[in-house]
Amino acid sequence: MAWAIEYDTSARKDLAKLDQQVARRIVTFMRERVSKPDSPRNTGEALTGPEYGNYWRYRVGDYRIVCEIHDKKIVVLVLRIGHRREVYR
Repeated sequence: MAWAIEYDTSARKDLAKLDQQVARRIVTFMRERVSKPDSPRNTGEALTGPEYGNYWRYRVGDYRIVCEIHDKKIVVLVLRIGHRREVYR
């Protein structure tokens, strides 16, 4: 069973601000690489730190996608999307 990709309202706003080509590339990456039936943890990296324990990041060029993985629902919730120098602030 494939993982569902859901976008938080802030992630949707972040996508709308991006260049159309970059936004399309990010959505395609999430659909083709992260939502595969195997674990989405195989593709990304866990964020470190006490307050970031449940969050994962994915790299698409210079952009980062910060997600929360819900194992019981089989859902990857996209929380933030942004350039690597700005997304972690």
